[in-house]
Amino acid sequence: MKRIIDFLIALWALLFLLPVILVVAIFIRFKLGSPILFTQDRPGLNGKVFKMMKFRSMLDAKDKHGNLLPDNERMTKFGAFLRSTSLDELPGLFNVIKGDMSLVGPRPLLVQYLPLYNSEQAKRHNVRPGITGWAQVNGRNAIGWDEKFKLDVWYVENKSFLLDIKILLLTVKKVFVREGISADGHVTIEPFKGSNND
Repeated sequence: MKRIIDFLIALWALLFLLPVILVVAIFIRFKLGSPILFTQDRPGLNGKVFKMMKFRSMLDAKDKHGNLLPDNERMTKFGAFLRSTSLDELPGLFNVIKGDMSLVGPRPLLVQYLPLYNSEQAKRHNVRPGITGWAQVNGRNAIGWDEKFKLDVWYVENKSFLLDIKILLLTVKKVFVREGISADGHVTIEPFKGSNND
């Protein structure tokens, strides 16, 4: 049932937001260059890897050795605006339609984090990852990894249609007040290095 609801809402949202998506794409092309979309391998349901889509929000600036500069040096004011308003997440609706993601669920993280999870944290992959989730409306990137994983697992163990509706409504509020966008001292979030807890 959830999959059907996800598909219908994502399809409606894409049609309704098409003008916004086109305008954002044009601005990205002129302000950040191409490609307009940022795609990256992310683990989904049961750890199955898929290509997650987002709007590009950083420059491809590199040092003299050809290595990408740190995030804070590649992030522009426009890119920060895209992230603070969550406009960069709009292409994720295509992932929802494809079935890679859900509207609500634990956010898909990096593939290299998979071997770092303990058995409890790994439960986050028992459901499809989401565009938004319980951790996103309870601190987003401003909370630590352990707290984020506890919130993700709580969602997995307590998921329901009404909880999803609550999370979607809280997400709209969070977008308007722009809370928890970055971790302290980072333009995104500090990398996960594993947990000592089993």
